[in-house]
Amino acid sequence: MWIRRVLLGSLLLLALLLGGPFLAAVTGIADVSGDWSRASRTPAGLAPDPKATPTAVVQVYGARAFGWRGAFAVHTWIAVKRPRDLAFTTHEVIGWRFWRGGTAVVSGTGAPDRHWFGAKPKLYLDLRGPEAEALIDRIETAVESYPFKNSYRSWPGPNSNTFTAWIARKVPELGLELPPTAVGKDYLGATRFAAVSPSGTGVQISLLGLLGGLAAWEEGLELHLLGLTLGVDPMDLGIKLPGLGRLAPQATKGLDGPAAG
Repeated sequence: MWIRRVLLGSLLLLALLLGGPFLAAVTGIADVSGDWSRASRTPAGLAPDPKATPTAVVQVYGARAFGWRGAFAVHTWIAVKRPRDLAFTTHEVIGWRFWRGGTAVVSGTGAPDRHWFGAKPKLYLDLRGPEAEALIDRIETAVESYPFKNSYRSWPGPNSNTFTAWIARKVPELGLELPPTAVGKDYLGATRFAAVSPSGTGVQISLLGLLGGLAAWEEGLELHLLGLTLGVDPMDLGIKLPGLGRLAPQATKGLDGPAAG
């Protein structure tokens, strides 16, 4: 009898972990096909014109990863602009740059809201004015101190979402909540097993990004299994599912995932 219960529980857990990514792929939430060399990299119109914006700006974006990875995860990045800058500087981790012999962290100027190889970005955070200006130096210090510059793994991390979460933890004033599809955000390293949540409003534990949990005011309650997230957000009546992201009665936070209902 207990064997049957274990098998049934295992099948249910597998359905919870893989059902969402399957639905994301078959419904078109994530485009798992396409040619990367022809995929759009055009701006999505979410960023202000830096030449016409005299104030400081900090923005965080995410878009579905390219190919089959997009059924599971998003790629995230952060962009900053000082008051007198005429262009945004974007900071991100890119796997193929690392695999080609460079460092994982890539910084450069240009439109921060470009499609990620065909996937339209979503804006997770938008700070402007003195509030943004006060944080830019600390953001760039966090970029420089990122401890995994010389390593990269798509799963369970360190990857692009590990990088964005690192910056968020170093600059908790951002109050950044990353979506549950930001696979790798919970990777803390081989010898670190506890940290504040990326939003800075709670705590989390993690074993190599594979097993852990989180409790925070912004993120709610999360269970992390094999790098995937199951959770609830009581403040917004939302649930969090692998592949689908955050589902809520209304999309109040701009996070990855369709609104439910």
